[in-house]
Amino acid sequence: MKAMCLPITLLFIGIISYGQNNNVPDQYFDDPLKIPMILSGSFGELRSNHFHSGLDIKTQQKEGIPIYAPADGVVTRIKVAHYGYGKALYISHPNGYSTVYAHLQRYAGPIQEYVKASQYSRESYEVELFPEAGKLVVNRGDIIGYTGNSGSSGGPHLHFEIRDSNSRPMNPLLFGIEIPDSKKPLVNTVFAYPIGDNAHVDQSQNPVKLRLIPLNDGSYKTENISALGKIGFGISTYDQQDGASNKNGVYKIRTVFNGTENYNVLFEKFSFAETRYLNRFIDYHYWRTNKSRVQKLFREENNPLSVITHEVDNGYLQIEDGLDASYTIEVLDYKGNKTTITVPISGKDIPVVTPRDVNKTSDYIYADEATSITKGKFSIYIPPNSLYEDTYLNIEAQGDTLFFHEDNIPIHKNISITVDASNYKSEDLDKLYLGRLSLKGEPYYNTTYRKGTKLTARTRTFGTFALVADTTPPTISAVNFKDEQWISANETLTVKIEDDLSGIGSYRATINGKFILMEYNYKKDVLTYDFGDDIISDTENNLKVNVVDNAGNSATFEATFFRK
Repeated sequence: MKAMCLPITLLFIGIISYGQNNNVPDQYFDDPLKIPMILSGSFGELRSNHFHSGLDIKTQQKEGIPIYAPADGVVTRIKVAHYGYGKALYISHPNGYSTVYAHLQRYAGPIQEYVKASQYSRESYEVELFPEAGKLVVNRGDIIGYTGNSGSSGGPHLHFEIRDSNSRPMNPLLFGIEIPDSKKPLVNTVFAYPIGDNAHVDQSQNPVKLRLIPLNDGSYKTENISALGKIGFGISTYDQQDGASNKNGVYKIRTVFNGTENYNVLFEKFSFAETRYLNRFIDYHYWRTNKSRVQKLFREENNPLSVITHEVDNGYLQIEDGLDASYTIEVLDYKGNKTTITVPISGKDIPVVTPRDVNKTSDYIYADEATSITKGKFSIYIPPNSLYEDTYLNIEAQGDTLFFHEDNIPIHKNISITVDASNYKSEDLDKLYLGRLSLKGEPYYNTTYRKGTKLTARTRTFGTFALVADTTPPTISAVNFKDEQWISANETLTVKIEDDLSGIGSYRATINGKFILMEYNYKKDVLTYDFGDDIISDTENNLKVNVVDNAGNSATFEATFFRK
């Protein structure tokens, strides 16, 4: 296997070199909520393509719970988006740290007034604001916002972060945030991985799932395994705090080989620049096929993660013929509750019964080299270091469809796919896009760029892609009112917007020709205007909503309503 090119290694020297901070001000920040602190998500938890960068604090299935400034500070950034963090707030504190609050229902006081004024000034719901120094000062205990479910949140909660002076997220528990936890971490799975051509585990060169045997003291052991050569281990594990059944991440994993500390993972701090390397850290193939994330307890090439804080021989073990060995995995939560797994190993030079599974194809990709591939009307460009290791890819084209491997190998950098659509009429080209197909064959919109008759999209996910035509405009309908209706008692004005193919691209709404701010909830397909904005004063009002999908199809909805 070829090594990854030097620039990526150099890029992450700084990430690898910073150590854990032992000078954390653990009495500086108060809790941001005045309700019991129960978590639905922990720091460093394994998520899709990233480590979780904060705490997800439960809000009793409710929105609108006050959020309090945990210390004096100044608002330095506000971002309002349909997706991601939704309504988010960033506060810098005099001690050099900053705090982040995401998925808010709304902001409070002067912050809310500042955001609303900016949205109306820009005539846009989505804004990113950087208030001038000292404009929005907050004091410890001030209400700064209210909890919600905005953005890509899966339910009401507060996402809370603490970042250091270099904007690296840190585990808030280090700062004295108290979360009751009397439960030991739980273990789902342990795997053994033969590494290299001559290694095997139980006469197999493929990953071997080990049977866990629970012991009376709450620890585990596995059945004795036979092995030879260079091997590694992986574990699927999670933690549960008191008062919740959520499967959260653990704080530390420590391994010991024949009495010597071998490998440590510690979830205290990381950099956003490294977070996507989670896909190298886990067994990505197993995750995509079994929906369980196994953390590999060894550092493979092109894995610069700083959460790996100690390693001997990159966490690999060398098993020799005729020698017995013992391997121990310790999993700990922040409170020190510990679960231990012991793996007895017998070194045996015996024949391999199950050779390594390798699906050889005509397309072999060297990870550190740029690769261009043409299949039918499709051209693919794979930049260097888009993949973590050299590999075979299965790529086929049939007409307007490209079968671009299966989503069982991670992609780190965007790969470009270009299709020649010269067989389409010129007037239809703007309605085409490259969509990634679901397992049911339904296309997901990919941002697509056109130059002449060629359309290009970028992806960091393997799968099946197809050229899709969208000529159908979005649909718009009233939700809480009817045309020609009196709605004086309404607090809001709500319309439903839907688009079945390319999805909603943009929208704009006016009443009597004046721009109104409508919040888009993509999870419910609705736009909502708050009459508290006091934009209208007339009795008779004409609402006009224009919606454009990602393929450029537009629809307009108009209705008249009356209001005193």
